[in-house]
Amino acid sequence: MKTKKTILILAALVSAATTFAQDKVKVEIENTEGGTFTISPEIPSDGMVAKGTVFTVTAKPEKGYVFDCAFQGTKHQWGTFYNETNDNPGKIVADHNITIGAAFLPESNFKDIEVTKNVVYAKPGKKELKYDVYAPKKAKSLPIVVIVHGGGWSSNVEDIMRGMGREIAKSGRYIAVSIDYRFIGKGDGEEIPVEMYQIIEDVYGAIAHIMEHAAEYGGDPTRIFITGDSAGGHLSAAAINFADYIGDGGFGRTAGVYEFKPTYLPAGKSVETVKKEMCKAFLGAVPTYPVLTDDVMKRFYSTDSLSAMHVSPICFIPQRSVRAVPQMILRGRNDDLIRDWQMAKYCDAMTKAGQDVKYIQIGGIGHAFLDWRHDDNSKKTFARFAMPQIKEMLLFFDDILQNRTDTKK
Repeated sequence: MKTKKTILILAALVSAATTFAQDKVKVEIENTEGGTFTISPEIPSDGMVAKGTVFTVTAKPEKGYVFDCAFQGTKHQWGTFYNETNDNPGKIVADHNITIGAAFLPESNFKDIEVTKNVVYAKPGKKELKYDVYAPKKAKSLPIVVIVHGGGWSSNVEDIMRGMGREIAKSGRYIAVSIDYRFIGKGDGEEIPVEMYQIIEDVYGAIAHIMEHAAEYGGDPTRIFITGDSAGGHLSAAAINFADYIGDGGFGRTAGVYEFKPTYLPAGKSVETVKKEMCKAFLGAVPTYPVLTDDVMKRFYSTDSLSAMHVSPICFIPQRSVRAVPQMILRGRNDDLIRDWQMAKYCDAMTKAGQDVKYIQIGGIGHAFLDWRHDDNSKKTFARFAMPQIKEMLLFFDDILQNRTDTKK
């Protein structure tokens, strides 16, 4: 009996130790150049902390550097995946084994540009919706490029497009505004799931707010271009194609009526007025590795065929005689998520509508090469693949503006 009792006690102790271990995760410090950072609460010498511990990371750049992000890294067999925050101080949650650090950039990355961060444009649910502005110093009445981030409509924020925002502003010819939106479903903790049409309404709300405040950033609200990658590529194409369907009639509440009411409306302006202003201001778009067709949309976003059709850019390309929506489509040749035939199908539909469309495939790269992350591999990818395509995009926009000027002569 004594032996049996001893075994039971040992089993209980092992069980308790296992449970205790499962409630602990390991946190390690990842050092970077260009500055220092402090972490609160302090990490024990063995790195073991209670699962779910929230750390505050406070970064201090050295002279000649600026803060880029605080980050947590998760190690996998194929490398380290990073989640970042551009808040300083920033919050990091240790819900599994992670590394924590802060990254800095040379001040030269911000030479001759001004950055305005975390402009709140609406709060339709639990999350404040924000955008960041990247403008050449002393900008005045420059055309605006609205950037919509990707992440499967369910992850990332506007910060992930900060590399693109900086490069656009560095050109001296455009202002860039990177916007955020609600996540699909209950991704933001909403009780009522967010629908795809509501995310499109967020994009219109952000643009309405940007147009209202454009002069404050040195922008011209009558000249708007839109770009985005992946889910943001879909949303950029949707925004320019669906502008004729901005309205307050609801999305599917009445049979045959599918309209998008911007999440934000300037005081004293009707939905109809905002619609007319946007239809006139939207000059072109560059959707990058986007979901554009209704058959693919239904696979990515589980919904009925009718709803999928009314959020799919291919289904509502306006005739050029009604409204021009010139577009350039970008895709990495190695992209296993977004296929060549999908892009070709969309380009054919654009051509049939009389619209100008340009399709570029980039060799040697797959999906999501326009994102900016602090790690060296991501920076190399951005320099090799994103920067040339950003230049190509701006040349595309330059041509549209030049043709517009020539037409007015």
